[in-house]
Amino acid sequence: MSADDMLILAALALPGAGSVAILLCGRWPKLRETATLSTATLLLLCVLALLPTVLAGGRPGVRLFELLPGLEIAFRLEPLGMLFALVASALWIVNSLYSIGYMRANHEEHQTRFYVCFALAITAAIGIAFAANMFTLFVFYELLTLITYPLVTHHGTHQARAGGRTYLGVLIGTSMLFLLPALVFTWHVAGTTDFTPGGILGDRLSGFALAGLLALYMFGIGKAALMPFHRWLPAAMVAPTPVSALLHAVAVVKAGVFSVLKVIIYIFGAETLAAEASTDWLLLVAGFTIIGASLVALNADNLKRRLAYSTISQLAYVVLAAAILAPLSLVGAALHIATHAVGKITLFFAAGAIYTAAHKTEVSQLDGIGRRMPWTMAAFTVGALSLIGIPPAAGFISKWFIMSGAMGAGQWAIVVVLLASTLLTAGYISCPSYIELSFSRAAGRRTRARPR
Repeated sequence: MSADDMLILAALALPGAGSVAILLCGRWPKLRETATLSTATLLLLCVLALLPTVLAGGRPGVRLFELLPGLEIAFRLEPLGMLFALVASALWIVNSLYSIGYMRANHEEHQTRFYVCFALAITAAIGIAFAANMFTLFVFYELLTLITYPLVTHHGTHQARAGGRTYLGVLIGTSMLFLLPALVFTWHVAGTTDFTPGGILGDRLSGFALAGLLALYMFGIGKAALMPFHRWLPAAMVAPTPVSALLHAVAVVKAGVFSVLKVIIYIFGAETLAAEASTDWLLLVAGFTIIGASLVALNADNLKRRLAYSTISQLAYVVLAAAILAPLSLVGAALHIATHAVGKITLFFAAGAIYTAAHKTEVSQLDGIGRRMPWTMAAFTVGALSLIGIPPAAGFISKWFIMSGAMGAGQWAIVVVLLASTLLTAGYISCPSYIELSFSRAAGRRTRARPR
């Protein structure tokens, strides 16, 4: 076994081992938090140690065991998985630092359970990132759903339990009704579920059979939150803000759109789908989700609900970019996973800071918040600019690739959708309070300058 293979196994084992250490240190908060940060740092170092191999063209992998012929638990690292692993491991450190302050300031109960479940969720996310086949991805995908359920219901209130039921019901329901049959059918047709460049289906399926299998995968990957299977995401906003950041930026929804990309590129193959007009429906569904979720966000007064529908819209960007099937749009889809993660975690951290310091949860309550919390709202503004896609913010880069791919493919209707979505995003994510702060300061300077 090579050094890279050992690093893959270490990256998979570290968060689980860290969760045990966190549990054992539960009586000593400082020691527990030290265990969390130490584990997160070690995981990032493991993932970074694998980066040179992947950049050099290497594809290290480990095969653990075979359940049935063509169905095995195996791991292999490639560029897309590397990107997701870097996002999850790097943001775990950031989220852990934020969680320590947030959980203490709000005197949250069950903090040890929170940190344990968070570490186990990262284990599942790394398993998804490193999965060498659809079967392995499915196993860790389901584990991620089950592990994050206690985090969604963390507060234990009636509202939290109701949100948790919706979360679990939609995600487990879509997996069992759509994703599992898609997996079994793929295995039956191709004899394997291995992720293979160019796809594994080849000419085995065409027409409505291919379109039907694509529909099973796209709606079965409920974490991608395509409408109408999106309700779990706003329902899960009853969780503490660090959990919302985990759902939206670090692991859960990113696991969804990452899985969509893996399926399109390595199960179907972009060329296979491009040759079939019967699969164009995915462009319509993704475009509708982008605009529909943006309109809901525009009218949502609760800040976290607004950010939740913003995430639904932004996730559909990734699905739409993948469905365009152009090389540039596929690059944009992968980049948008990372740029959206950084922008959205910033917005949720700002929302949590507002709740902790001012106990405000509604957008209509935020008048004057910029004057009280200028640094927080400055960070919110930077995240908002990235989400809108205004240069030089990171979100501009991924959206530029998606737009370029759409134009190159002659998908002008998609270009219109992207432009309309940009305007809607600017409408629902712009922060009137920070603008008000700027104007109030300018007005104050003018008032002081006037002669008495």
